[in-house]
Amino acid sequence: MEAPPPPREPGGEAAFARRIDPQREPGLSPEQRRLMAQVEIAQRQRVLQRRLRSRNTLMAVVVGAVAFGIYGYTFYSVSQERFLDELEQEAEAARARARARAEGAAS
Repeated sequence: MEAPPPPREPGGEAAFARRIDPQREPGLSPEQRRLMAQVEIAQRQRVLQRRLRSRNTLMAVVVGAVAFGIYGYTFYSVSQERFLDELEQEAEAARARARARAEGAAS
């Protein structure tokens, strides 16, 4: 059985992807209707997978950006901290005072 040629539009071009209702289409066997339903289900699953893949990719980019942002901010904030330097200066001053007292007591 050969498929009929696609219907022509008034401009002479063929219609693109004419949608049919398998339940109302005359001349389709139950097997053809079942096959069309399977194809539609498979197409819906592919569309859903594409949609999920794009959402997953977007989520991965967002999570990665947040993680790198936290990582970068941590390095920035640690480089701004000066309290260890201040503690080291205070300890050095205390050592110098202790040496001065020790030298003053020894002489």
